[in-house]
Amino acid sequence: MGADYASPRYILAAMWQFGETEFSALGLSLAVALRSVLLNLLPAVFAAWLLTRRRFPGRTVFDAFVHLPLVLPPVLVGYLLLLLLGTRGPLGGWLDRQFDVQLTFSTTGAAVATAVMSFPIMVRAIRISLENVDRGLEEAARTLGAGPWRRFATITLPLMLPGVLAGVVTAFAAGLGEFGAVITFVSNIPGETRTLPLALYTALQSPDGDATAARLALLSFALGLAGLLCSEVLARALRRWLGK
Repeated sequence: MGADYASPRYILAAMWQFGETEFSALGLSLAVALRSVLLNLLPAVFAAWLLTRRRFPGRTVFDAFVHLPLVLPPVLVGYLLLLLLGTRGPLGGWLDRQFDVQLTFSTTGAAVATAVMSFPIMVRAIRISLENVDRGLEEAARTLGAGPWRRFATITLPLMLPGVLAGVVTAFAAGLGEFGAVITFVSNIPGETRTLPLALYTALQSPDGDATAARLALLSFALGLAGLLCSEVLARALRRWLGK
């Protein structure tokens, strides 16, 4: 008699037999999440600084726009990216004609979709940290003749680093689990856009994919938990270091 591939005993026995599918999805997920964080870092710091330190017309609308991916369905975000950055979209078509850059069906496109979805997470963490920075220190530096850039580099940025670090790690962990926007914008291509969530989805659609799905689920769970723990540990360590 053949093995019962749906039995709990078989799934548990096969959970630790990681193969090419799992390692390919893991490597691609790590690369996409890292690239999304790099794409987000400077814009997120700037957006958080604007929302915390500046008052300007349309600030409420800008704040809502920044956090919009948190409340929109990820599939809708992916569809909007497809309209904007697809080869027939206004920006995507221009990139294709001018630089021969196509974001759809590519790893770079997956990173862009992940960056859009994780951007509010990073902005929120940095903004909370920036709101806790004592403005009196910045004012004291200003009265001593320090310019805006010097005040930011020597006072504001070091004090907000715990929030920046927490935002980076949390956004990285969230990027590892992005599904809806990625599959809508760049499809589900093995070795190119099939990250861990997409590989898990594919395994669940396969008749004999239970063991693979279990391994991928285990990887996703472990990475997400590790990311959150690292975020908290590093933020606490940085706060202690800055407090010395």
